Amino acid sequence: QVQLVESGGDSVTAGGSLRLSCAASAASRYATCMGWFRQAPGKEREAVASIDRADKTTYSESVKGRFTISKEDNKDTLYLQMDSLKPEDTASYYCADGWVCTTSTGIGRWGQGTQVTVSS
Repeated sequence: QVQLVESGGDSVTAGGSLRLSCAASAASRYATCMGWFRQAPGKEREAVASIDRADKTTYSESVKGRFTISKEDNKDTLYLQMDSLKPEDTASYYCADGWVCTTSTGIGRWGQGTQVTVSS
């Protein structure tokens, strides 16, 4: 069964760190890319970071220098290390795979999401 399952969401204070994990199935190995998106209440889902088969990464300007995306292919696991968290990072974070992972329209599969809350 194809699935993406996120974990690691939590409530932290500003300046703190979290690491999100996404347990993927072997099917994700055939995707062009994997990525993390987030959605805050009342806002549209936005791309946060992506990584392709060649381990090329992209980041949104709002997280560049603070977040790091990585993957362990032998474990079919995707990670998002989030440092120097800010209250504006508060959102539900979604793992995804697809053919273009910098936009929602390029995604084929989504996880169910994990909540990150950053208090000031």
